[in-house]
Amino acid sequence: QVQLVESGGGLVQPGGSLRLSCAVSGSIFSISSMGWYRQAPGKQRELVATITSGDSTNYADSVKGRFTISKDNAKNTVYLQMVSLKPEDTAVYYCNAGGFDTTMVYRTYWGQGTQVTVSS
Repeated sequence: QVQLVESGGGLVQPGGSLRLSCAVSGSIFSISSMGWYRQAPGKQRELVATITSGDSTNYADSVKGRFTISKDNAKNTVYLQMVSLKPEDTAVYYCNAGGFDTTMVYRTYWGQGTQVTVSS
């Protein structure tokens, strides 16, 4: 069983910073990509940022220049450094990982979500 455990969410003032972490554990053979998605109340879940096993990154236009995704392969952990936060960044942030399990079947896994609230 694969688990994604997120941490680092919370309440921050506009212009502030937060760092989200997501640790992957369990029976996963190899991880192809990891990423962060978010869902605001009444809206669909949207991509925030992704990073591949080869360290290629992709960002939503709304967070480019403010958010940075990175990973620690040894720890199977992905991070999202968020600066210059805006009220519109308020959402539940979900960690995502895609990879092959021990039976070599490609699967996508999700964390439970962590709340980020940007408000004065």
